[in-house]
Amino acid sequence: MLKTLSLMAALTALAAPAVASAQMVAKDRPSNTIAQVAAQNGNFKTLVAALQAAGLVETLQGPGPFTVFAPTDAAFAKLPAGTVEALLADREALTAILTYHVVPGKVMAGDIVRMNGATPATVNGAALDVVVRGGGVFVNGARVTGADVGASNGVIHVIDTVLLPAAAPAGGQ
Repeated sequence: MLKTLSLMAALTALAAPAVASAQMVAKDRPSNTIAQVAAQNGNFKTLVAALQAAGLVETLQGPGPFTVFAPTDAAFAKLPAGTVEALLADREALTAILTYHVVPGKVMAGDIVRMNGATPATVNGAALDVVVRGGGVFVNGARVTGADVGASNGVIHVIDTVLLPAAAPAGGQ
């Protein structure tokens, strides 16, 4: 019973319109694609630049559906100095990292809460660890700070840390 209440509290917190900070969550824009929603939100400038450098903007404007765990600019700023610049210069490594943030299909907050302990496969082929604890949802240790940001081709969940795969899969995909 306590576990069910904890999961319900996490779901409620994720689905609430004012999650974490209104500044970090884009308004629901179902007529825009994931790439457009990210570009229109002032907190994803580094992510958008990385998507452009990797040539993935067109993909995230495609039909999908996609679920993107989108790190904020503050999340990218937590990486060691020079990391973002090095990744922007290494398209293969950048693509491996960015596709590690994307799960095929449209996975809403309620689905994420029910996935507690699951390891869904990402577009790059590696799995993510989804854990619900302390009233929050974590993906590979990154806290989901905003959820269910709608797009015409999927959904964005805002995270506070860049997800880094243990090792890039063979072939960069």
